Amino acid sequence: MSEETDRKHSGEPLVHLCAWLFLFCLPPMLIGSGHEHPEEGVVFRMMGPPLAMAMVFYLNYIWLVPKLLFEKKYKTYAFVNAVFCLGMLCFTHFWFKIGDTYFHVVPPTPKNGNTEIWRNLLFRLRDFVMFALIAGLAAVIRMSKKWHEAELGRQKAEMRRIEAELKNLHNQINPHFLLNTLNNIYALIAFDTDKAQQAVQDLSRLLRHLLYDNNQDFIPLNRELEFLRNYVALMKIRLSDNVDLQFTVDVPAGNHIRIAPLIFVSLFENAFKHGISPVKPSFIHIRIYSPQNGFLTCYIQNSNFPKTRNDISGSGIGLEQVQKRLDLAYPNRYGWTKGTNNQQTIYTSTLTLQTT
Repeated sequence: MSEETDRKHSGEPLVHLCAWLFLFCLPPMLIGSGHEHPEEGVVFRMMGPPLAMAMVFYLNYIWLVPKLLFEKKYKTYAFVNAVFCLGMLCFTHFWFKIGDTYFHVVPPTPKNGNTEIWRNLLFRLRDFVMFALIAGLAAVIRMSKKWHEAELGRQKAEMRRIEAELKNLHNQINPHFLLNTLNNIYALIAFDTDKAQQAVQDLSRLLRHLLYDNNQDFIPLNRELEFLRNYVALMKIRLSDNVDLQFTVDVPAGNHIRIAPLIFVSLFENAFKHGISPVKPSFIHIRIYSPQNGFLTCYIQNSNFPKTRNDISGSGIGLEQVQKRLDLAYPNRYGWTKGTNNQQTIYTSTLTLQTT
């Protein structure tokens, strides 16, 4: 149970106490609103019905509702309540008798016996209906409490599921990212050993980010930007002169923005996989900026050279992971548009996150 729920439950007895104090004190306050003090016998009589109501309420709230109503024993629940409400009628009757005897209250002599009988019956019926309503109120409050606790339990279970799924996606990102990076280094070894060695050093810096930051739900934007700059530098090593690579960052200095780690790296990977041709002029333009307070946008546009079916590096698993992570980490707080132009020559991806 959450700390907030514990605080609510710790204040529940105080709420009950205040409600019943008000109910017990209200009748004497009403009859004593003038300058005359009510007689002790009258006050004693007035304490009987609230006391009976309290017993009906808590018998239902503590025992009958959890033991019978929650177990769907509806007939038994109704029967026990009816018997107990009749018992409370007897209790109030004897309460009045005890008060009249102890305080020497002489009841008025009835002028018409039949009228008095019907009057007493109406009073008893009124009290029985009142007890039944109190029992119903106790059932409603107790069931509402149970539904609330069940909803909190469902939300906690959902949060645990989301956390587990996010952790699983984080674990998938590492191998996928490493696979693509190692493929690039392997390609470098064939024609430029020095660049391959430099790439290994750059990869070590990236691995440091993966080890220490990827296990967190959110990290400072500046650390993520440093990782992305290192990644672009690593990718740039193998690019030829016919590739126009631009990476710009336009966010306020000293910002306190926090984002999910590696949320953009798959978009970068996709651009480098599909935006570069070994023989044709190509380009990759990346811009990360904050269009307004509380929002962060990653805009990527690149030339489009689709991979063949035999090229497993173009399987698109990275983009699928991005979509799942966005749904989990930024539910209803992101916008993502992506696709090619009509000529299928340019691919554009615009991802905007609400960071507050």
